[in-house]
Order: sequence, then structure tokens, then C-alpha cells
Amino acid sequence: MPNNRSGKLLDKLDQSNLDGFLVSSPHNRKYFSGFSGSSGLLLISRQALILSTDFRYWEQAQNEAPGYTLYRASKGLKEWFAEFIGQANVARLGFESTDITVECLNTMRKSLKKAGVATRLVSTRNLCDKLRMAKDETEIAMIKKAASISDLAAEHARSIVRAGMSEIELAWEVEKIMRQNGSEPVGFSVICASGPNSALPHAKPTQRLINSGEPIVLDFGACSGGYTSDLTRTICCGEPDSQFKKLYNIVLSAQQAAIEGIYTGIKASAADKLARQVIEDAGYGDYFGHSLGHGIGLEVHEAPFLGPTSDDKLEEGMVFTIEPGIYLPGWGGIRIEDDALLQNNKVTLLSMATK
Repeated sequence: MPNNRSGKLLDKLDQSNLDGFLVSSPHNRKYFSGFSGSSGLLLISRQALILSTDFRYWEQAQNEAPGYTLYRASKGLKEWFAEFIGQANVARLGFESTDITVECLNTMRKSLKKAGVATRLVSTRNLCDKLRMAKDETEIAMIKKAASISDLAAEHARSIVRAGMSEIELAWEVEKIMRQNGSEPVGFSVICASGPNSALPHAKPTQRLINSGEPIVLDFGACSGGYTSDLTRTICCGEPDSQFKKLYNIVLSAQQAAIEGIYTGIKASAADKLARQVIEDAGYGDYFGHSLGHGIGLEVHEAPFLGPTSDDKLEEGMVFTIEPGIYLPGWGGIRIEDDALLQNNKVTLLSMATK
């Protein structure tokens, strides 16, 4: 019998005239089955829930996906795919067009044709991702735990940063404290950018030595149960100058405007505008070049997307970042990012580190 998550997927398939669905994305595999191995396919239909994987992950799949019938994949995809699909007897099988390559799709179709299996493979886009936007209580708890670990790392960074420390050294200190406090492999590479480097929103840590009084942008996330957090703090070694204080307060005001103004059902583009308007009114609109935020969960960037052109709506149970910023070439940047849960028609922050 389908579990609650796969049941919701099947309801979507009925609306799309599909008999079943092939899940290939690792994050979606984990979401629907619990299986976290790096190789495998899920076949979800009204008749069956089947997980294919190979010898390396067989015991792991038995433990992590008890609701699925296991199929042992051997040799190449062309040799076993048709038999795997034939077990479900589906006429129209949806697949993830953003994950399956053209070469893989051709191989699957050749396998079906050679075996005389009449299943038609039908391209779909973001069908699974949309189901993942609203988080259940278990998912929220995992993200909250990951955020709490990130909070510890942020406080640690504040306490140890010093002039003469390299960006790479500080980035390692942040990652180390997250791992020591229970994080699984971190959700993404730590960003540590000081001085002029902090004007690059996604700068990579370098051997540059941190100077007193300049901005240091730290962007990092812990991981718990496969779910990630995403936190950014802009700190300063020593006393910040007037420019730092001015820009920091503008960005903080912009973030607060979004936190206070977001409600259930608001368009993601309108949420973005809440913060963007504050920065534009302060005269720095041209220096806030990215979106306000994005969903987090099994991936560090997932739907919904909070940007000027987004068609998404923010609904109950969604977890997303709120991360306005200002970036001045040659001087540096300021970004403040927190993880937010939309619940009971208001935003509740899951990350609690001192700003």
C-alpha cells in the first residue's frame, strides 16, 4: 500500500493521466522511500512500490525502505530495466525530466522495446519537488535541529575571529564546530569572505588574511537526518566602521520587514518586495542582486523560490530562507540569512543565533 507521501504523488498522477512514476533523483528517492543510497530507482504505482538498487546498497535498502519491494539491479540499465518496469504493468510512466539524461532515457526506451514492454515513458517537470514544499512535523524537527547546530557555529565564529586569521582557517573552524556538534556532512561548502571579497555573494574562502574593522560574510549549513539548514551572518573583527553599521542596519531592517510581512498565501514575489523595497528606499536597490530566499529541506536550494519573478505562493508548513543583502564592489557586502517556518499565518524563525 502507498505511504502518505507516495499516495499524494499518485493523486497527482491521476490528474496527469499517468499510471505510475519513476523516481530517479536521490533527494526524491529519500523523500518517498527513506532510502539514502546513491544508486537506485523507485517505481511508484497503485499496484506496487518497488525500489531497484544493486548489491552495494541491498542491506541498506532493506533497512531504510521497508515499505518497498526490492529489485536487484545487475549489469547495465539496458539489461534489467524492462523487467523492473514490467512488474508494475503501467501504460504511461512519468519520469523526472530534470534528472534523467537523454542518454539514460534512450537506454530505457531501447530496453523496453527490446523486451516488448508497452510502457510509455512520459516527461514531467518538478512534480515531486512541488510535493516537498510543505514540510511535515518530522521534517521541520530535522531542519530545526540542523539550524540549532548552525547557531552554535555562528557563535563560535564570533568568539574566535581575529585579525590575521585567513578566510580558509575561519571557514574550517565553522565546519569543524558543526561536525563536532552532530552535523552530518555539511549541506554545502562554507562561504567565508572578508573585506572586498564579501561583495561576491558566493565567494569561496581564500588565503586572504582578515583585517580589523571589515565585513566578514559567513554562509553555512548543518545537516540532520538528511535535512539542511542555511544561515548567513556578517560579522566584524574589532570595531566596525560607520559604513558597516549603516549597511548592516538597512539589511537587518529589510529582513525584519519580510519576517513581519509574510503571511500564508502571499505570493513569493510579494514577499521578496517587502525586503527589496526597504533596500531600494535606502538607495541601494542596485546592490541587492539576488532573490530574497529559497526553500530548504533535503536540498539547500529547493522550492519555493522567493524572488521578483517567482510564481510560487507561500503556504503553511513551508520552510525557506530570508536573506537580503547589499554588496558594494571594492568595499564588501552585508547579508543576513535565517531559516523561517510559515505556520499559523506567520513566520517563525528556526535559526536563533544573535544577529
